Amino acid sequence: MLDQLQDGFGKIVKSLRGEGKITESNIRESMRNIRRVLLEADVNYKIVREFTDRVQEKALGADVAKNLKPGQVIVKIISDELKTLLGRNPYRMKTANTPPTVIMLVGLQGCGKTTLSGKLAKKLKSEGQRPLLVPVDVYRPAAIEQLAVLGKQIDVPVFTEKGNVKGRVKAAISHARKNNHDTIIIDTAGRLHIDKNMMSELQMIKKVVSPNNIIFVADGLTGQDAVNTGQEFQAQIGFDAIVLTKMDSDTKGGAALSIVESTGKPIYFLSTGEKLEDLEVFHPERMAERILGMGDIISLVEKVQSTVDEEAAAKLEKRIMQQQFDLEDYLSQIKQMKKMGPLENILEMLPGAFRNAAKNPQIDPREIDRMEAIILSMTRHERRKPDILNGSRRKRIAAGSGTQVSDVNRLIKQYNQVKKLTKQIGKMRLPKNLASVFKMG
Repeated sequence: MLDQLQDGFGKIVKSLRGEGKITESNIRESMRNIRRVLLEADVNYKIVREFTDRVQEKALGADVAKNLKPGQVIVKIISDELKTLLGRNPYRMKTANTPPTVIMLVGLQGCGKTTLSGKLAKKLKSEGQRPLLVPVDVYRPAAIEQLAVLGKQIDVPVFTEKGNVKGRVKAAISHARKNNHDTIIIDTAGRLHIDKNMMSELQMIKKVVSPNNIIFVADGLTGQDAVNTGQEFQAQIGFDAIVLTKMDSDTKGGAALSIVESTGKPIYFLSTGEKLEDLEVFHPERMAERILGMGDIISLVEKVQSTVDEEAAAKLEKRIMQQQFDLEDYLSQIKQMKKMGPLENILEMLPGAFRNAAKNPQIDPREIDRMEAIILSMTRHERRKPDILNGSRRKRIAAGSGTQVSDVNRLIKQYNQVKKLTKQIGKMRLPKNLASVFKMG
């Protein structure tokens, strides 16, 4: 996610930190580099120009404190302007004085509204709410069935009463009140492009249900198209916040850097994968630091804390400190990593130097499944005493896991590298929250 922006700004930040003084010449050079990086990331040209003008003006007028290097001052100015560009404050959902709170999702066909409905319902349910999913896309084949399947997966009811769109949303509100649902999520119909019929229907739904939150859903991969569409929806319908989908595939990031400025509305979530858990609250300040290669350790720790079993983590910490880390522990960490989502998303949160060192362009999600299968094909004695894994045992394990001996050898090599790292961590006595991050394996 946002690789192109991170790599581009990473080089700019590195060069700036080496500057001994602020001059018009090095500022102009930096602005040229920033302009190039942003334009290549498909950021709106007008926004790029205004951004670099603001940074240049502040950099030229900056006072450098004695304890700071001039390059650090410019980096701070860039960071502050990025945070402003991204919206500064996270969006807070508005709730109804009398339930249910109504959330209306709008956007073009194919932007991911239906999947987002399921993700949002899952998140709200985990926070103790009782959501109701309401599909009103009566035009796309199987749209209602798709939401019904998602609802079943997360054990959230889906309102499937038949009728026209106006009748459906009215009936859904009544049903929610009678059945104590405190939130309803309306999945509206989209089109391949903006047209009069779609906008008229959305305006009708808005008038009938008076939604507390209208969320514009945009495909992050479409860059400038997402921004242009957002401006049209804001002008004709009006919305409160934005969700950018398919961000796990967006290496550029132009939509994220353009859409807040161009619509005047904050980003609420980033959808970062296909799984229903892959929904990330958007924190503008954290995202700005991530783009500049400073990492996002706060989000990483939060993610670890939300997925790691505290009792198991404490047990593992004790084993690491006593240097008893074995393949059963390694298997436990593989399972924890799977819960945390794609490894690429975890690496995104590391500071630049660590991210680049850990990055592997060949990451294959199936490799983690193979590793798990290999370890599960071992006996408990073998998992606890990996040193006994001779050639014949490895051959048997490969056959039992449906893999090759070379796969088993590679896993053992990786385990030995991790074990070496745990010995170093065991000597460091890390603070508890950071220890949790490193315990991922």
